[in-house]
Amino acid sequence: MTQTSTVEQQTATAKYELTDETIETPSGRKLHRIRALVAIAEIGVSVGDFGGFIEASKNLEQSGNARVYGDAWVYGDARVYGNALVYGNAQVSGNAWVSLSIHIGWFSNVGSERGTLTYFRQKDGSVCTNRGCFSGTLSDFEGAVKKRHGDSRIGQEYDLLIQFIRLRASAWEVAQQEAA
Repeated sequence: MTQTSTVEQQTATAKYELTDETIETPSGRKLHRIRALVAIAEIGVSVGDFGGFIEASKNLEQSGNARVYGDAWVYGDARVYGNALVYGNAQVSGNAWVSLSIHIGWFSNVGSERGTLTYFRQKDGSVCTNRGCFSGTLSDFEGAVKKRHGDSRIGQEYDLLIQFIRLRASAWEVAQQEAA
């Protein structure tokens, strides 16, 4: 994994840069791996550390301690800011606005394909989910699960995860108020 150039010029106060290492989403969007330009001791980031993948600078705030790392993706109109950490195999897209770490979560090795189910808070406060080729609201995801898996063991596992996501999402408003 050799990075040889910077794709996007950043200001002297920038905390990261976009590298020329890219991947493509299933919908054809080009994402760039990021590299830290400053240390963020609070979250263990050193200068030069590589992070996850974003489509453009608008996806990750340059101020604050927000970070995208590992193999996580952030693209579209999604925005990560404040103290939010997005990592692992999480995929944040659409109108997601993640400002606290509890505004996003994921479960790995789930479903018939043993993939990753990601959920996150959107700008309007609603919950969006991504699993395989599915991307949509939590209610739409629940309907798709019932249609495909019914009351099978996999369907029951998804039902439990959906309950957890609803419980977690119910705390978002309280946490947002406490963070303000």
